[in-house]
Amino acid sequence: MSQTTAPASSAAAGGPPTPTAPVPVAGATRVRVRYCECDPMGVAHHASYIPWLEMARTELLRGTGVTYAQLEAAGVFLVIVRLDVRYRRPVRYDDVVEVRTRVTGGSRIKIEHEYDLVVVERGGVAVEEPVAAAATTLACVGADGRPRPLPDWLAS
Repeated sequence: MSQTTAPASSAAAGGPPTPTAPVPVAGATRVRVRYCECDPMGVAHHASYIPWLEMARTELLRGTGVTYAQLEAAGVFLVIVRLDVRYRRPVRYDDVVEVRTRVTGGSRIKIEHEYDLVVVERGGVAVEEPVAAAATTLACVGADGRPRPLPDWLAS
């Protein structure tokens, strides 16, 4: 879901960036399972899934024309306060996994996402094999670690 967009503008000097595109509520990101993410039997370690979720969330945000680095530079940090992963089937070395991400809710301070992880290529062959489902809640905090409101355009 990567795309090239113009740099995001800031609502006020030093304020949080503002989007240059509508805020997407769903997207998909593909990752190829690397050898370093697997155990000696070639199965992806359960902890490998967490960075894939992060990659999918940040690419969804990037679709607005705003990067997570720009939010951080403005003192807006999104921290995981809840993470739930349900593993269904193993993912193997060199599989291509599509992380399908949806914004499912939130508030003035939190954003909730749900994810479906699906193997879409195995051994060079197209497949459609659901392998895991996940959900996260992210809270917005300032540089001091204290809760703060999300930028208006990001709050639900």
